[in-house]
Amino acid sequence: MKATDFEFRNRFWIFGLIFGLGFWLYAVDHVNVVQYLINITVGEHSPHADLLARCALAFAALLMLVTALLRTWATSYLRSDVMQDNDLRAEKIVASGPYRHVRNPLYLGNILMAFGMGLLASRVGFIVIVVGNLIFCLRLIGLEESNLQKEQGESYFEFCRRVPRLWPSFGPRLPDSGLQPHWKQAFLGELFMWGFFAAVTVFAVTLNAKAMWITTAVSIILYLASSYLITSRKKSDTTS
Repeated sequence: MKATDFEFRNRFWIFGLIFGLGFWLYAVDHVNVVQYLINITVGEHSPHADLLARCALAFAALLMLVTALLRTWATSYLRSDVMQDNDLRAEKIVASGPYRHVRNPLYLGNILMAFGMGLLASRVGFIVIVVGNLIFCLRLIGLEESNLQKEQGESYFEFCRRVPRLWPSFGPRLPDSGLQPHWKQAFLGELFMWGFFAAVTVFAVTLNAKAMWITTAVSIILYLASSYLITSRKKSDTTS
């Protein structure tokens, strides 16, 4: 199961479509997934219902924090211009930072984000967001790993044998390759993830949906602006 080149080039918009559809489904299913779980367990009118709802939102914010940290850590070794590149890159295997524990930390982050953001959706929306992201991530992984196998050959097969695909190992499976992290460009490249973490945290604290969506919109705008800057800098470096 692997994605097409079209899917890879437009992965940002396809991820956005999955999330957009998931939240749009409130028009069909009006019950939030967390509220539904509370209703069928302790009951809607339980004195603990509000506390459980806030705990679920705090858990969603925690998942978003883990996502932002993991993706920033991974991008610091991969470089944000590679992470956002529309062209598939298979020049080398990265064996530093999180890549010593899991082969696809960026996609693992996306899956964690799906669970975190999905808790804000309806019952049907949660399923669409989580399952849709999981399937699309696996398709993208299939495409990238297929290209790496062709380009890198036996060295990549050995990498796959030693490092798990999506379930991270506690200890490093490879010696450090010596790459140095670049944190400034990593935070710039992952601004939208930190924005999503901020949006979910705002909602968990205030229960103000409007404030959450404003924060989300700002994070997307910042991401698009950072993508433009990264692309412009890459073009400038290429022509100079």
